[in-house]
Amino acid sequence: MSEAASLHALQARIGDSEFDRDTAVTRREPGVYDIDLSAGWTIINAVNGGYLLAVLGRALADALPHPDPFTISAHYLTASRPGPAVVRTEVARTGRTLSTGQASLFQYDDEGREVERIRVLASYGDLDDLPEDVRTVAKPPAIPPIDQCFGPADSPVPVPGSSAITDRLMLKLDPGTLGWALGSPSGRGEMRAWFGLADGRDADPLSLLLAVDALPPTAFEIGLSGWVPTVELTVHVRCRPAPGPLRVAITTRNLAGGFLEEDAEVWDSADRLVAQSRQLARVRLG
Repeated sequence: MSEAASLHALQARIGDSEFDRDTAVTRREPGVYDIDLSAGWTIINAVNGGYLLAVLGRALADALPHPDPFTISAHYLTASRPGPAVVRTEVARTGRTLSTGQASLFQYDDEGREVERIRVLASYGDLDDLPEDVRTVAKPPAIPPIDQCFGPADSPVPVPGSSAITDRLMLKLDPGTLGWALGSPSGRGEMRAWFGLADGRDADPLSLLLAVDALPPTAFEIGLSGWVPTVELTVHVRCRPAPGPLRVAITTRNLAGGFLEEDAEVWDSADRLVAQSRQLARVRLG
């Protein structure tokens, strides 16, 4: 059975999967939501930024009159950790086709003080109402078939950044972007992979927020190692993804002053560009 067939044989459904349970928020009162951040989405000791973005995205989907994130920009203020958190939302504007809101996630530090972890501003609409006209010069990334790509389980030794989150993903990396794992990084800031959730759940707009931040950092293939914390991440969701695994391609063109950008494209099984993102991340040099 192929990787794609195995993925769907598990038959987890949107709304009833580990991702849905772990991003579910409980409305305490209008605009205030509680959640217990799962340790299953951690990288080293920090909670993955894409998972956090999906948590806030789900809270905003409840707070706003439109269901789908069209654009969402996040500033990561302090590192989140597994455990209780509070999300506070505020509606900025509602219109016929778009509504805009902001949200922040808070936790308590060791001294019992409330600390803001992440703040987002987002515009929501209904992806099903968008016209079908597409005029583009963008092309899907050339990635070998899934059975010719490699995941974390294929590595003979643990690789930098490996963590609990890898058990929740179907992640198969293009061998052309795996030089770093073999001790011979190419020097090119590229990372490409097939992406899905390990329990077989198909992608939806909220899981796209995870997909853009789930691959190993492009800094690894540049020749650097260690944690690459996100400073800011903006995601554009372009359409509702078709069933099946996604293809994610990330590129970095410029590392300067200890910061780099990561530009991501996410393509679905119907060869449609379903999401784009740009991330600014800090690199630990020396």
